[in-house]
Amino acid sequence: MRKNGNLVEVYRAKGELEAQVIKSLLETRGIPCLFQSNAAPSVHVFTVDGMGEIKIMVDEALVGRASGLIVRQNGT
Repeated sequence: MRKNGNLVEVYRAKGELEAQVIKSLLETRGIPCLFQSNAAPSVHVFTVDGMGEIKIMVDEALVGRASGLIVRQNGT
């Protein structure tokens, strides 16, 4: 996990749809999150060598809860 100020990366989505699913999962349980990406989704609609990936960022105080929800959601 990488820190960015008080925000910590908890997941890397392979695209906008996956990122929105994770965002919905977190926000319905009271965990606000932000997206961070290196490229506009309209430019990179698929992931190649990390381009098009979207980082899901949450407050560092919520990392444990967020990570647990994501693990349960993904079944890993």
